[in-house]
Amino acid sequence: MSHSGTQNTSECEVDIRGMPPNQGERLTLHAYQKLRVDDALILLDGHPPQNLHDAFEREFAGSFHWEILSTDNGEHRIRITKRATTALPRRVADTTEIASSVDAKGSVWQLEPGARDLDANIIALPPHDEIELHVGPDLDVLILIIQGDGKLQTELDVIPLDQGMLLWLPRKSHRRFIAGTNGLQYFTVHQRKPTLNITAAPTMA
Repeated sequence: MSHSGTQNTSECEVDIRGMPPNQGERLTLHAYQKLRVDDALILLDGHPPQNLHDAFEREFAGSFHWEILSTDNGEHRIRITKRATTALPRRVADTTEIASSVDAKGSVWQLEPGARDLDANIIALPPHDEIELHVGPDLDVLILIIQGDGKLQTELDVIPLDQGMLLWLPRKSHRRFIAGTNGLQYFTVHQRKPTLNITAAPTMA
């Protein structure tokens, strides 16, 4: 990795030619995060870096500039400029569109950026389907019913569920979700479990 530039801006070179894709992605993301605003890195890759571009869109959408400098002799040279100090706030989903999917089942949406403190999912259950009684994770979970109806069975009672309800599930509490005649879709959010991988997938709560 080398550095060059003027007093106000600088560039560093990241050469991932010959590296396994995951290693090259981690190296590039790490180098980008260390940049100051308006600084850039010059990426050298022996393959079209589409997956890496997708990773930048997932992690830093709107806050970077991706410029193809050359694609000579199979070598791809890209300038990635940092435009903001952090990833930008952005819209990540339209729950109306997700709720309109009649065949939806299971975890139908997840919060994707790897560098985050929260996990979030949208869970869909068809009519009369259920998630069996189980003990939740060692994390508090907040749930919003976005469509349908059903019941939440706890250790001692049953809570009717309707659209718009907001529920708190204390850590390690017993819970069983039962969808009603209209099915059930709910949004969950909780603190993220520690992970060593910036692009690790989120988990269902």
